[in-house]
Amino acid sequence: MSGSETHTPKHGPAAGFEETVKDFWRSRPVRPAHGRKFAGVAAGIGYRYGIDPTVVRVALVAATVFGGFGVFVYLLGWLFLPQEGDRVSAFEGLIGRGRASSSPAFAVLLLILLFPGLTWTLSGGWMTDGTGLIGFALAAVALYLLHRNRGQFNRPVMPAPAYPTAAFSMASASASTSTATEGGWDPLAADPSAWDLPNASLSGGLPPQTPPPPPAPPAPRGRKSKIGAATFGVAVLVAGVGTVLGLDGEAWFTMQHVVGLTLGVVGIGLVAGSFVRGGRGLIGLAVPLAIVGMALTTVPFENFSVKGGLGDLTATPSQVSEVLPEYHRSAGDIGLDLTKLPAGATVTTKVTNGAGNSTVLVPMGAEVKVTCETGAGDVDCLGQSRSGVGEDAIDFTAPGDSGQKIVLQVKNGVGNVEVRRG
Repeated sequence: MSGSETHTPKHGPAAGFEETVKDFWRSRPVRPAHGRKFAGVAAGIGYRYGIDPTVVRVALVAATVFGGFGVFVYLLGWLFLPQEGDRVSAFEGLIGRGRASSSPAFAVLLLILLFPGLTWTLSGGWMTDGTGLIGFALAAVALYLLHRNRGQFNRPVMPAPAYPTAAFSMASASASTSTATEGGWDPLAADPSAWDLPNASLSGGLPPQTPPPPPAPPAPRGRKSKIGAATFGVAVLVAGVGTVLGLDGEAWFTMQHVVGLTLGVVGIGLVAGSFVRGGRGLIGLAVPLAIVGMALTTVPFENFSVKGGLGDLTATPSQVSEVLPEYHRSAGDIGLDLTKLPAGATVTTKVTNGAGNSTVLVPMGAEVKVTCETGAGDVDCLGQSRSGVGEDAIDFTAPGDSGQKIVLQVKNGVGNVEVRRG
């Protein structure tokens, strides 16, 4: 083997790890200018590897909700994937490797946004601790395997330089000079044989025009995939059977589980449709199902019931026997005043509200064991405050010296919770 033999880089299943990574960077996806929803990261990855971009978008949304790393991955793609028509990415344009359509200030902004995105990823996202970093590693492995097996398809072609390539050299100049000297032509060394004049007629007419080629016939339309309709039918069947089983008393088939099963069927249909170019309409079903699923897992909808009733509820018991075990409303405000109870009284009660504000007044000197919780809203429980969605419950005992003992639990689905002394 000679030392002058050139090495051709491999790509595809035959390439090693280092060659695959280098080839990914050389032929990384390009963010398209058309057909994208936001910055074109999902569309670029989908077009590059022959996958429906909708599947990539759903995967990024799921990664954001259940791992927290979807936003970080999207920002990385926005920063390091070039836009259609550019030779370099926004980051490369920032460090002077070329000219990108994105301004350096915008590239700096993306770099700044990476830090909170990375912090969110390392903290584990919304659901459970530690899943963000693990999910990011799994996403990197999935992208590596995708490029290793499908990297030979749809390889992007970078645009030509904006300036024309020079076709002049010193060798050609000297050759032209010698020819001009030998032939006795004009001092500018303009070779008459190289003149390219249009074949005009003797009457001064224009050169004959070549008729344009006829337009190409439209490409035949492929058969419409039926995977969307089939998936929709299976999803409706699963939702219906799950609902019937839940109404029949099967404890596992709650509303959250039924929505999750239905969303799983739609997700399988989206993945299958990406390989046969079908099922795009399923995204219109997946998005609302995902929103409903998130709401069901965040807000305690078990507080909503018909028996709770609608409208405001106000109670001021003056005897222990007048205190109800539970004050319940499906929608409306609840106001409970326990300051009129006699000295030495011991009571236990619960306030449950689906949607609305709940306010409880307790005696000044009573010992109060209290638990306050809301799915979405503010909590002010004897001086301890929380605010947000899905926050942990406040649970503590406040001492007292009057001999009164109150055990109180206040739980709201949506709305503010307030417990104060009055």
